[in-house]
Amino acid sequence: MIARRQFLSTAALGAGAFFVAPGIALATAATDRRFVFIIQRGAADGLDILRPTGDPAFAGLRAALIGETAGARLDPMFTLHPALSEVARMYGQGQALFVHAVASPYRDRSHFDGQNVLETGGVQPYEVRDGWLNRLVGMLPRASDEAIAIAATVPTALRGPVQVASFAPSALPHATDDLMSRVTALYGADPQLHPVWAAALETRGLAAEASAGQDPASLGRLTAGFLTKPNGPRIAMLETLGWDTHNAQKGRLANQLKNLDAMLAALRDGLGPVWANTTVLVATEFGRTAAVNGTGGTDHGTGSVAMLIGGAVKGGRVISDWPGLASGNLYQARDLRPTTALDSLIAGTVAESFALEPARVGRGLFAHATADRPMSGLVRA
Repeated sequence: MIARRQFLSTAALGAGAFFVAPGIALATAATDRRFVFIIQRGAADGLDILRPTGDPAFAGLRAALIGETAGARLDPMFTLHPALSEVARMYGQGQALFVHAVASPYRDRSHFDGQNVLETGGVQPYEVRDGWLNRLVGMLPRASDEAIAIAATVPTALRGPVQVASFAPSALPHATDDLMSRVTALYGADPQLHPVWAAALETRGLAAEASAGQDPASLGRLTAGFLTKPNGPRIAMLETLGWDTHNAQKGRLANQLKNLDAMLAALRDGLGPVWANTTVLVATEFGRTAAVNGTGGTDHGTGSVAMLIGGAVKGGRVISDWPGLASGNLYQARDLRPTTALDSLIAGTVAESFALEPARVGRGLFAHATADRPMSGLVRA
């Protein structure tokens, strides 16, 4: 059953349904800073995204996945996948930073459980009910008393006590002005429905000038359109699917990364001068195996790579306590061993993005023991 509040918000928005792979969730906050969280659902292969070409064991493990195009060499150890050409350009401009051999506290290999731990900030799956992004919104001075979600369902990371009003674009034709006026008059004197309808109309107004295309670049522009509105949101979440590359990874991952690259470039271009105050975090629930399997893919693993991108990022570097890929260094003899806590990265990033006290943010957002020691030096003041 659809809640009345959700139905009204949806009804006000009209046409322009998103495709299934990505969704967007937005939250208002009284700040000039912008923060965007992009989750890569399906376990993105960090060893292919940011290749440790300086590790002597890498070529033997990954020769089947390395194409003829080398990609951008970031430092003596790491080479960026060639599909991320715009990200490489941003790296060269000091606007992209990578953290390798990173993982949440989760150490099994279930997508659903891993995503739940990542989004809730817990240590075990389903031990925490709300999401760390919702808790972050609760720490900020808010421009209004509720957050805004744009997705078929609100992502777990944004669920919690801070109220979220759904924005779910419909495939139906846009409602006529006459119909909108009649419904507005109908609900005008209703103490329950009038504020809900007014909120839906406000959300509709924010989306009116934004592109509703279904390709990744359009979604980047759409997100930028919301984030640049004077009365719009300052926090956004995007979901991307398709990172579970058990077979034919070479072509499939290249296509995924090309789409991500286009989304990030469109977000940057759409934000314009606001990009200077923006931080984008890209992270996945876990990584993939060090060795290639028999079908040209990789299976569920542990350590991966996270990205920080944006004009506010102190970029142009890779942060990694690199564990090595020799057989004796792998986690459970198969995976990249995590040496950096994803919780610590997230807590440090959002604390510096919004000028919050880092230890308080770590304790408030995450249950893991390392969360009270957030990373620092990630975002410009």
